[in-house]
Parts: sequence; C-alpha cells; structure tokens
Amino acid sequence: MRISDNLASSRNKGSNRVYVIGHINPDTDAIASAMGYAWLLSERDSVQSIGARAGAINRQTAFVLKTLDMEPPVLLTDASPRFESVMRRLDVVTPEKSLSDAWAILNRTGAIAPVINPDGTPYGLITGHSLFEFLSKIMGPHPKHTEMTLAELLDIPCGQAAKTDIPRYQDSTRIKDVLNRLLRDEVDEFWVLDDQGRYLGICRQRDLLNPPRLKLILVDHNEAQQALASLEEADLIEILDHHRLGNSTTHEPIRFTVDIVGSTSTLVSEQIEEAGLSAPPKLAALLLAGLLADTLNLTSPTTTERDKLAAQRLGRWAIVPGSPIANETIQSYGQKVLAAGSGLTSREPGDVVTSDMKMYETAGYSFAIAQAEVSDIYEIGEYIEPLRNALKELKDRNGLDFTMLMVTDVVQGSSRLIFVDAPPALDELPYRPLQDGTRLAEGVVSRKKQLLPIVFSLLEV
Repeated sequence: MRISDNLASSRNKGSNRVYVIGHINPDTDAIASAMGYAWLLSERDSVQSIGARAGAINRQTAFVLKTLDMEPPVLLTDASPRFESVMRRLDVVTPEKSLSDAWAILNRTGAIAPVINPDGTPYGLITGHSLFEFLSKIMGPHPKHTEMTLAELLDIPCGQAAKTDIPRYQDSTRIKDVLNRLLRDEVDEFWVLDDQGRYLGICRQRDLLNPPRLKLILVDHNEAQQALASLEEADLIEILDHHRLGNSTTHEPIRFTVDIVGSTSTLVSEQIEEAGLSAPPKLAALLLAGLLADTLNLTSPTTTERDKLAAQRLGRWAIVPGSPIANETIQSYGQKVLAAGSGLTSREPGDVVTSDMKMYETAGYSFAIAQAEVSDIYEIGEYIEPLRNALKELKDRNGLDFTMLMVTDVVQGSSRLIFVDAPPALDELPYRPLQDGTRLAEGVVSRKKQLLPIVFSLLEV
C-alpha cells in the first residue's frame, strides 16, 4: 500500500500534508533520509510531503548542506496541534472603511469580517452578532436613526461595528496548553497572530476542540523516546528505519519497514530506483553523505552489500557535471564528510554529548549513549573531565539512570567509553579499563551493532 492510499481514508481529518522526520539530535542520515523520502513521496505518489527535522543539525550535516548549497529541512519539535493548523486567513478591512465593504466580506466568509489596523495588528471583528448589537445600540436611544436608509447605515465606518475584545493567540501556541481558557472564553472566534502581533487568520472554537492531527512518517528511528515530542497526538502513517525495534503502538495499521542495512539513506535510494526514478544531483549527494556517515565511509561492521550498491547508485546520480561534488569520488567525498564531523578541540563538551545522542530504556533503566568521532583517539585525554561533567548534566537534565559517551576513532577503528553513574552490571563489559576511568573498545565503532547489544544483554540479566 502506498502512502497516498492511507491518506485517502483520512481526507476529512485535516490537511493531507505529510511530514517526514528523523529522530531528535538528528545525524546526517536522519536529515538526508527525511528530505530524500519526502521527495520520493512527492514524485512517486503525488503526496504533499515535507522533509523535517526534530532538532538542531550537527556540524557534519551543516558542512554537507553548505557544500551542496541546500537549506536545512523545517524544524518540527512537537507534534501537538497549534493554532496555525485551524486558522483561516479571511479577507480584511480597515476601521475607516464603510460597513458596505465589511458586508461584502461577511457574505463570503460566513458572517466574519476581520478589521485590521494599517500596521497589520487586529482592531476588531464584525460578525452577525456584533452587527446586531451595533444596530441595536445606535437605533435604540435615537429614534431618528430608525429613519436611516440602508445606504446610510452601510456608509458608517466599520470600525464602529467591530467587537474589539477578541482573545488573541500566537500561531505557534499549542492548543492543548490553553484549552481550559478557550472553554472559559464566551466567544466563538479568536485572532491568530504572528510573533509580531500581526494578523494571520481567524479560528473558531469548534475547530479548536477537534484540531487536525499532524501526519508523520518516521525515518531512521522507531522508538518514541527518540522521536519529536507529543508523538501520540499525531497520526503516524509509516516508519522507515534500520535500527532495532522499539516502536510504540498505533491506532491503525501502518507501513513499517525496518531492514538490515547500514543507513536509512540506502533504503530511500532503493525505493527511488524501484520507482524508475533518479534523485536530483544535490539530493543524491545528500543521501550519499548520509550513507557514508552512518557506515564510516563503508568501513563500519554495519555496512552491507546493499549499502555498497547504494553508494554506487547514489554516486552515479550525484557525481555528474554541474554537481557540487562533480570533482569528487565516493571515497574522497566520504573522507570529507567524516572529517567534518570529527574532532573535539573546537566543540563545547555539551555539544559533543548531545549532537549524536540517543536515549534507551530496558530492564528498568533509562539511559543515553552519545557518540563522537575523532581522527586520533588520544586527543580525548585532556577532555575527559569536561566530557564527564557534560554527561552528568545530560543525565540530571533528562532524569536518566546513567549516561555514556562513545568516542570513536574513525581512522584506527576503535572507541573510548566514558561513563557517568554506570550500574555495576556494566563492569562486565568486555573492554579494557584504563587508568583514567574510561574503557578502550578495540575494533568497536558501531553503537547500534556492536556496543548496544552488549549493554542490553548485561542490563537484562
């Protein structure tokens, strides 16, 4: 079943726009696969799809996007519906315009005419109710006004008939955060404004009580603790991933693909080829960067033959005349991508432990494992204590039981492990303890395939 089939059954629930999004603390593969899969859905299935990110891009991804002259995908940190999802941008008048101008809008909008100041800020709303109140006000105490013609009434400045005490909300405000206030307000319409207080649209209370749910496709992860916030408030329609299973339940069946390859970009490239398409050079180069980053330039133990074929496929699409990487080879491009993400000297410890960090839960433990890449494992020496402090802050901030940093030498193919409050069970890790309190994991470069399974097996005993 294609995504367009899933969307057809939910057309009455709101917009058919779909966000394709990776995990929080996105790496290059998460960004590339989100943008690549969104492009494929648009080209193959005619789905209005948008590549998105759940957090800040890291240094490596920033380098790749700059090299390719591409903008980062849109930032979406929370799936909870916001005012922007239910607003309607109705036609407007200014306060000095005549009621006849507002009357024309009332007839087209279902009896709502926003009155906006020249600077774009709200003045008031004219509705059927406010118009009735205005006419009652001017005609009640002034009998002579009963003799006014309709033309004379419609010539009155519409600002006089507008109700001005309309509640105001910013477009990015989460509806659930102000729901109690919305229910207390004895009004049916609300202003929706930008962060400068300027008019964006109008929403009605009945729409706020049943807002459309965001439609999401998760790529490069399937665990709720690694996803954007309020995932349960969205409609999850597909997952495309290459990690272990840790997914949450869904209300309806979804398309679910978890495959044994080194990167999600590999899976996206395969689907592009199966559809008889080829990615544009820049997008192909982005997907190639995601693949090479996740497989350490095709040297990681997670690398499969399918990844190598995908690299050749993406290289064929990306390394062409006019492309930003026209003068590269797959190998040289991969080296530059890895170099852009390695090193500790120019980075703050807090950035090192959060830029590629994933949280896990098992056997009653909640913990995080971060990974950083270096070209010389011995450069870690003077940074151990600052990194430990950053790990402790990460642990306390997220209420975790312990944290770990995996510093990986992408040249020698080994890692150093730094712990904070590791449980006694991890004393059994099969890696050599060093005098500085770290452990040397020779030959270990993959968090997913080499480190994590051992950590889980020890904790679950």
